[in-house]
Amino acid sequence: MSDIPVIDLSKAPGERAAWDRPAWQVYLWGVCELIFITNPWQISSSLRVRVLRAFGAEIGKGVVFRPRTRVKFPWKLHIGDRSWIGEGVWFHNQDHVYVGHDVVISQETFITTGSHRHRGDMALVTRPVAIREGAWITSRCIVLGGTTVGRSALAQPMSVISGDIGAGEVWGGVPARHVGTRFEGLRQ
Repeated sequence: MSDIPVIDLSKAPGERAAWDRPAWQVYLWGVCELIFITNPWQISSSLRVRVLRAFGAEIGKGVVFRPRTRVKFPWKLHIGDRSWIGEGVWFHNQDHVYVGHDVVISQETFITTGSHRHRGDMALVTRPVAIREGAWITSRCIVLGGTTVGRSALAQPMSVISGDIGAGEVWGGVPARHVGTRFEGLRQ
């Protein structure tokens, strides 16, 4: 087994590669996230949205943003009108996350845009995520970088989503696969 390499993580590039803001702004965001966003108390959704917007998030009208959420970089978060973000959702958005209008992202879903070059130097690799209008990502799903969830598609609870989900499709499992149609009888 000694011929299998081990990557020296002290030499891995990109610890701050995704920051794209001054350190003071990233640290200030960390404090504000703790007080206003991650906080489990029922501070108003509109206050959470105002704080996120103050740090550059693009959030539409009527968005519900529940407590205990996390947002890595608010300036890389884009959410359309009337979307619902459930309690405990984590946007680990080292790249941009685009959420359309009327989208539901349910409790404790994890959306990540980053990974590492695992066969090389462990450098950070990022790819955006797009969740189109009307989609529903149900509770405790994982959505990986490079994923596009189509219009009014649905991801079943605890699914691991990667790649493209077509409009109106239902996906589920680990890894997620196509299991049905959300609106039976309607033409897609």
